[in-house]
Amino acid sequence: MIMGLALKTLRHRRAAFAGAFVALVCAAALVCACLMLLETGLRGGVAPERYAAAPLIVAGDQNVHETVTKSSGKVKTKAKPLSERVWVPEAAAARLRGLPGVSEVLTEVTFPVNGHALGHGWESAGLTPFTVAQGRPPRENREVVVDARAGLSVGAALHVRGEAYQVVGVTAQALPSQDTVFFSTSEARRLAGRPGLVTAIGVFPRVGMRVDVSPVLSAGERLVASTGDERGTVEFLDAEQARVRLISLGGALGGTSLLVAILVVTGTSALAVQQRRREIALLRAVAATPGQVRRLLGGESLLVGLAAGVIGSAAGIALGFWLRGRFVELGAMPENLRLVVSPFPAAAALLAAVAAAWAATRLSVRRTARIRPVEALGEAAMGGGGLPLGRSIAGVLCVAGGIVLTLVLSGLETEAASSPVTMLTALVWTVAVTLLGPVLARVATVLLGVALRASSAGYLAARNLRTGPGRMASVMAPLTLLVAMTCTILFTQTTMGHASAAQAAAGTHADYVVSGATADAVRRVPGVKAVTSVVRTSVRVGLDKYAAQGVDGGERPLRQAVDLGVVSGSLDGFGAGSVALSESAASRLGLSIGDAVRLTLGDGTPAELKVVAVYSRGLGFGDLTLPYALVADHVDDPSGTLLVEAPSVRREAVAAVAPVVSPTEGIGTQTPNAEVNYVAMGLIIAFSAIAVVNTLAMSTTDRSRELALLRLVGATRRQVLRMLRLETLTALTVSVLAGTGIALITLSAFSRGMTGSALPYVPPVGYALVIAAVAALALIATSLPARLALRARPAETIGARQ
Repeated sequence: MIMGLALKTLRHRRAAFAGAFVALVCAAALVCACLMLLETGLRGGVAPERYAAAPLIVAGDQNVHETVTKSSGKVKTKAKPLSERVWVPEAAAARLRGLPGVSEVLTEVTFPVNGHALGHGWESAGLTPFTVAQGRPPRENREVVVDARAGLSVGAALHVRGEAYQVVGVTAQALPSQDTVFFSTSEARRLAGRPGLVTAIGVFPRVGMRVDVSPVLSAGERLVASTGDERGTVEFLDAEQARVRLISLGGALGGTSLLVAILVVTGTSALAVQQRRREIALLRAVAATPGQVRRLLGGESLLVGLAAGVIGSAAGIALGFWLRGRFVELGAMPENLRLVVSPFPAAAALLAAVAAAWAATRLSVRRTARIRPVEALGEAAMGGGGLPLGRSIAGVLCVAGGIVLTLVLSGLETEAASSPVTMLTALVWTVAVTLLGPVLARVATVLLGVALRASSAGYLAARNLRTGPGRMASVMAPLTLLVAMTCTILFTQTTMGHASAAQAAAGTHADYVVSGATADAVRRVPGVKAVTSVVRTSVRVGLDKYAAQGVDGGERPLRQAVDLGVVSGSLDGFGAGSVALSESAASRLGLSIGDAVRLTLGDGTPAELKVVAVYSRGLGFGDLTLPYALVADHVDDPSGTLLVEAPSVRREAVAAVAPVVSPTEGIGTQTPNAEVNYVAMGLIIAFSAIAVVNTLAMSTTDRSRELALLRLVGATRRQVLRMLRLETLTALTVSVLAGTGIALITLSAFSRGMTGSALPYVPPVGYALVIAAVAALALIATSLPARLALRARPAETIGARQ
């Protein structure tokens, strides 16, 4: 019976539920898309390209392992992915050839060519397989075969690392996501620079036979065998890292989206219940019990949530594909990491929408449904009472939670730890402001009322704000959320980027940054005073990942090549067996000068080094500084960059020997995944913006009778519109101040932990654009519904609303 009545109510009051419906559709879409990313990280597969024809690939173990003994005595082994390729002994191929059932074994070496293509020896062409369409395979060291997409013909010249090669063949194939260049076997080994090692080994069983490679895998050389889509993970090293990133991003974004959704839906439901206070009062007056009122509104919310959840889930699948496309464009995930589409994200999003709608409505109607019928009618006429005790207590608790989270955030020194806490801190403060919104609205009305009464429209606006603090608080909630979240998301990235660039600029002695050339070639340019070689990578200490750099100052001491901001120890004599740590890394690892640190290089090679210095410019130069010779032998691309000191040399002279020359600005370590964070968290900003439009439109549309009465007593359309704009500007002013305060508190704590300074970097132009965009959105969302409401004749509007 209750559900039938709820369905009839929905049919006759579709406009009243439109706001909640839109908010729930957006919430379900966000949750569904985030869960799709999370599931892709957990179960996504990568189809092989270069290894497509090889049934089995033997390669190095791309994980670092650590055995942990829990307090219960249970032993557990954890693994984390390495950043560079693990090479394997070529001798393993001979042992694989001797196994029963093996038909053929092909070895491969992989190395970068001209920064974008990958080079291989022709002996590995059968792993795809590649075949020659024009010309012949390479036989001599100065001969190459290019793929069909290269646009070169037989006889053309190709320059690789400053050396000229002749194209002797063009393949019939081209891989979808990578350019390929084949060299002779001996030349490929030379260019790869890993004597006795290969990238991978392809094993081809005899027809109808299975090959057991476990005797070779158990030889203690950290070998793993891969079949099916696991071959794609071996081929694309970034696939596993992308999956880990998707798990982290999907979880964090999904959790943030859900919290924002609950906040937005609760606010929308509160406004909808407030608009229906007269109707609820009449129900109570005709003997409806509080339980019946709650069940009626709960049934309505269930139906709205169900419909919105179905539509939002479908939209979320499309949003998930769009997000995947953007991440591929930004290089955050490989193109052939397939997005997992299953019923679970859509079902979870549907459940979340229904649960959020029901809970938000029950919370919003709780107080109204409990009061007596006569009091209900009186409160409907008066516009609501004071702030309920439960809401006040919840608001105070959220303030306390915000303080605790702010203190915790100020002590976090890694982006992986601080990012989710940053968003949670801003959200908790926003919830506190939302819960205590009516109090803030009353205070703001008192403070701003004098200025508003300067005109007739302002007087009306001040009176409306004074009699309806709850309505103003409902408008303030999404505006505060939009300002706080937008500023927090945008300016955490600018804070990190500015600190990194400032540290790098302060510590770098260079006039040019060069890539794609050898240090010796640049040194031969007349007027060049010094060249410093830098290669970047990441290492793991235990299972923790740290950004690292290898530096070689040439004939100069390291302290003259770069100024790391040493605070203890010395870089004099820095060389083999030495390591310098940032203050953050030294603190996290509990190490000091003279201590030994055991770490795993990017390709899984263990090393033990002695700490000789601790420095302050870790954001600009990475957490660990290592000898260049050590790092260069264990990265996929050892070319790195060159810092060139040549104050009297023109850029063109350096560019003559270097393919890429750039000024030194911005050479610090860039904030990782900044663009990805902008795309992902931009969805939260978009959702908040929709909530602003939704709430303001609902609030304005519900006042059509009030606006008609003002017209009947002599107010002009212009005066009514100006009154509404003044009300919105008042709510906007308070919301901007509250949202900016929340963002500054959060950003200061974030900056204190990450950079050591409590002053975040907020570009004035960027902040002004944010506020201007929010203001424009709020005024448009108020003016358009108001103009539509004022088109009708006042008497007809009042008659229709009776």
